[in-house]
Amino acid sequence: MPVTTLSSREFNQDASGAKRAASKGPVIITDRGRPAHVLLTIEAYQKLTQRTASIAEQLAMPGVADVAFDPPRVGRMARPADLR
Repeated sequence: MPVTTLSSREFNQDASGAKRAASKGPVIITDRGRPAHVLLTIEAYQKLTQRTASIAEQLAMPGVADVAFDPPRVGRMARPADLR
C-alpha cells in the first residue's frame, strides 16, 4: 500500500488526483511542510475505526453453560508457612 504525500496547494489544485491516490493507500496532506491531514477511502477508515471484541468476548464460547464440567479435586498444593 503506497503512501502518497501532497502539499495543501497540490491537494487544492488536484483533489481528484488525491482521491485516486487514496484508492491505493493513505494520502498525507502537509501544511507548511508538516503532516496535517490524511485522506483515506471510507473502507480504510471503517477498518481503522471498527470496534474489536475484548479478550473476554473473543474467548467466550456460546452454549458453554450447557457443558457438564466436574474437574477433579486437587489435593493440598501449599503447606503452612513456618514463621519461627
